[in-house]
Amino acid sequence: MHNLLLDIGFLHVTLIDVLDILMVAAIIYFLFRWIKGSAALNIALAIIALLFLRILVDALNMRMMSSLLGTVIDVGAIALIVIFQPEIRHFLYNLGRRTFSGDSNSWLGKLFRKQEVTLSADYADEVVQACFEMAESKVGALIVVTSTDPLEDIVATGDKVDAPISKPLIENIFFKNAPLHDGAMIIRGSRIIAARCTLPITDRTDIPARYGMRHKAAIGITEKTDTKVIVVSEQTGDISFVVDGKLEKMKSKNMLKLKLVDDGQKTGSEAGV
Repeated sequence: MHNLLLDIGFLHVTLIDVLDILMVAAIIYFLFRWIKGSAALNIALAIIALLFLRILVDALNMRMMSSLLGTVIDVGAIALIVIFQPEIRHFLYNLGRRTFSGDSNSWLGKLFRKQEVTLSADYADEVVQACFEMAESKVGALIVVTSTDPLEDIVATGDKVDAPISKPLIENIFFKNAPLHDGAMIIRGSRIIAARCTLPITDRTDIPARYGMRHKAAIGITEKTDTKVIVVSEQTGDISFVVDGKLEKMKSKNMLKLKLVDDGQKTGSEAGV
């Protein structure tokens, strides 16, 4: 037999069989990593249990039960597309981002990559100074810094500002009695594009209880886009930096500035967040 690796009685294992097993194992592993910490995990475990039960009843030749389970699984396959719609969208977005725009040196990256807009050191300093000033006064803030995605759908949910970045303007927008203090500020390049914007909330269930809606919104938008988000806690005055759904507490102005300016800087995670 071609590429035969093992031949024990009825068991014939070829190189293709080994590759097949490894690929299936890798897919299962990454699927579980993908849905870990979300409500989808419990649903996935229930589906696996139904599949194993279907195999068992088929082996026992229980025709009625097998027919019932087959119908449930067939209908469930369609229902899963609806149930897992946010997770599927997130997975496909990340796949496309890493495949077509993640590596700017590859031909795919050069062909499909959107124009990246970065925050200069001078404007980053304005943002950092404003954030630490608000943190001292325990003024809550949620600031989204865009990269390749202009977030036009998010900008449409808020009020247009379109003004140069400045420390006084940021502080005035997030002042507790200001009309634009609720929601998120969107920064693109050297300008504040909009304020009072609504961000998607993460579906994850493993977020520590000490994090509020601002933190969940920051995690939610960074799960779906290549943005960087700063959260200033109104309760504690802590400043957090969020990217790729991972949150890290900022301990100094220089630390936050490096995160904003250095695109290669990767944030760590706190308690799995």
